[in-house]
Amino acid sequence: MSDAIQTLPPQDTQKSQGKRAIRETNERLIMDAAEQEFAQSGFKGATTDAIARRAGVPKANLHYYFSTKAALYRRVIEDVCEHWLAAAQPFDETDDPRTALRGYIKAKMDQARMRPFGSRVWAMEVIRGAPVIDGYLHTVLKPWYEARTKKLNEWISAGKMAPIDTQALFFMIWATTQHYADFDSQIRVLNDDRPLSDEQFSDATDQVCKIILTGIGLKP
Repeated sequence: MSDAIQTLPPQDTQKSQGKRAIRETNERLIMDAAEQEFAQSGFKGATTDAIARRAGVPKANLHYYFSTKAALYRRVIEDVCEHWLAAAQPFDETDDPRTALRGYIKAKMDQARMRPFGSRVWAMEVIRGAPVIDGYLHTVLKPWYEARTKKLNEWISAGKMAPIDTQALFFMIWATTQHYADFDSQIRVLNDDRPLSDEQFSDATDQVCKIILTGIGLKP
């Protein structure tokens, strides 16, 4: 018997890739619709009927990819968190706290701008005691957080930034950046009943970076 690796014929490989691409597209379409529905109606108020209508797919198709509303909700929540955790990439690319923190804050602000419904779903889940994602918080978020606070404390020990409570810093960054998603209605009222323009949001991002970085002894 030959030890050569068996490969699929080119046409079968293309067919497999095509099916995978279709699946990924459909799952993304359903998840985006679910994110909006959960943000506006909450977990209990949202229905798979409403999500399917918003996604423009038959309800049977939705259940083909996600067997239950709870399974879909959990996947949406985890996807939101994965997106947020990826914003900390600057921590892995530099040993300069200013560059890392400014990049992280800017990424979090951009996420609030581009994906506000995800932020609201996360907020509502945590406010009700995180019944669905408690395990995820312990196994994914907490190790991520501990690794980043460890690096911040190393920078503090090296005299690269002011001696501050790193937990308070993260809470402040999260509260400030996510405010722009979770409290959009309030922001509109205070902005003469208009959403922030791209220029206003860019200015807000610069101000958030400046205030937080200056507060921990770094040049903005």
